[in-house]
Amino acid sequence: MLIRLQKIIADRGFCSRRKAEQYILANKVKVDGEIINQLGAKFDDSQITIDIDGHILKPEAQHQKYYFLINKPCGFVTSMSDDRGRKTVDQLIPSKYGRLFPVGRLDINTSGALIMTNDGDFANLVMHPSSSFDKTYQVEIDGRFLSSDKTRLEKGVMLEDGLTAPAKVSIVTVAMDHSIINITIHEGKNREVRRMMDAINHRVISLQRIRIGNMSIAKLKTGQYAQIPLTIIDKIRAKCIYNKKHNDYKG
Repeated sequence: MLIRLQKIIADRGFCSRRKAEQYILANKVKVDGEIINQLGAKFDDSQITIDIDGHILKPEAQHQKYYFLINKPCGFVTSMSDDRGRKTVDQLIPSKYGRLFPVGRLDINTSGALIMTNDGDFANLVMHPSSSFDKTYQVEIDGRFLSSDKTRLEKGVMLEDGLTAPAKVSIVTVAMDHSIINITIHEGKNREVRRMMDAINHRVISLQRIRIGNMSIAKLKTGQYAQIPLTIIDKIRAKCIYNKKHNDYKG
């Protein structure tokens, strides 16, 4: 059976399908020595050798899939490489698990929960906007967090790229000079939480993602990782598929 090239790349554990599409369109993918830059190209997965910017992906038996939750420290970029020489999140998990890539992103100055996997289909599903997968952040901000601030966040605030979806907000501590809140969102806008705080006139002092779906980093020290049980992965996959169908139907 012929399979789209971006899915083959994802199935071989190199990156998500979305990222594979970017490599293809950037003329960075060769199949058996020939550059392929069309997203509709299909091949026999068992026959082809793929070269992505010098990384060779040979035909192999079915890859073992790995899923890890890491507590990303600040100072690490959510990328597999960095041309500025900064530390990357793939350095946080031993190389014996092969090439793992992050599901979504966290800013270099944001710490906390991040999924790493070699399952491109799973990553693509979770990152899809219509999957509406919840992510909870603990935010320390300057100033006193008011009930009016909470109301604005829960109704949605206007950013330069549109109105945010309603957030769930709980207050941890409030003082005159700083406050700590937990905020749950499901969108994937760039630097969304920081921009939401800016919109309600609070500067972010620190930001940590403490939960992805029902997975918490409470038992993981900074820089530690834990393998995610397949039963949890199956529940995440089912939840995302349900949300995606529901959101696509509403659309």
